[in-house]
Amino acid sequence: MRTLVLLGLVGFAAQLVDGSLGMAYGVTTTTLLLAVGTNPAAASATVHLAEIGTTLMSGVSHWKFGNVEWQVVRRIALPGALGAFLGATVLSSLSTEVAAPVMSTVLLILGLYVLVRFTVRGVPRDRLGQPLRRRFLGPLGFVGGFVDATGGGGWGPVGTPAILASGRLEPRKVIGSIDTSEFVIAVAASLGFLVGLGTAGIEFGWVVAILLGGLIAAPIAAWLVRHIPPRLLGSAVGGLIVFTNVRTLFRSDWLEISGAAAAVGYVVVIAVWAGAFGWSLREWSKDRQAESADAIAAHARVATEKQPVAS
Repeated sequence: MRTLVLLGLVGFAAQLVDGSLGMAYGVTTTTLLLAVGTNPAAASATVHLAEIGTTLMSGVSHWKFGNVEWQVVRRIALPGALGAFLGATVLSSLSTEVAAPVMSTVLLILGLYVLVRFTVRGVPRDRLGQPLRRRFLGPLGFVGGFVDATGGGGWGPVGTPAILASGRLEPRKVIGSIDTSEFVIAVAASLGFLVGLGTAGIEFGWVVAILLGGLIAAPIAAWLVRHIPPRLLGSAVGGLIVFTNVRTLFRSDWLEISGAAAAVGYVVVIAVWAGAFGWSLREWSKDRQAESADAIAAHARVATEKQPVAS
């Protein structure tokens, strides 16, 4: 019973982060399942089965709060489903030891770009509103779905930074669209695992516990992403991408950094992340004060113009 309660809390925390920042549900829950000895295929299958429910609730919640761009969902979901099904069916024979650090390097670069752009420049508006092309979203969806199924998580870490970096969609709609399309990915991956594994190694009690925690958190996260300022959200997402992928690279065969050296590296990343977020918060406050001053001035001008002219 204690294990089920802990899994429920993990599901709640993971969905709260995922629904607010567009990533980390699969990474968080899969890491826990692997830590207790679950084999990779069964761990990923358990997470994706739970995600069928959590992503459906998350998608509905984001839709109600106006966080979804349906054209993006349509263009990215089907290629993502194909990649997820393929990744799930070949996971038992596929080694991702080489692919993981390569993908993490790409994501780290994207994360740094997102962090710097939102911290220094705020919300990118030079291309905001321009359509995201199918030739960009299709391959992105396929790669994201494949990585998600083979790694137990990755739809958000692949899709969110890439679309954010394009500067064509505001952060809350990037997150809402990625979370909504993930329902299709979870269904496709689950079908692939059921074809490849059957039900071997899947603890359905764990699935239910993780699912219930995520269902409670989904609407809360959708509300948060609606009300968090985009500049702060962009800095938070960028920092999370950087930290997650630095951690992956430190643990990879490429670097094998651990102990004190890894601890120093994590402290540096967190310090830079905190500094960037603090800068974004300060600049956002300045912008808000300037907007308030402009609004007061405009209101005063309108009031003056409406005053009757003395004869």
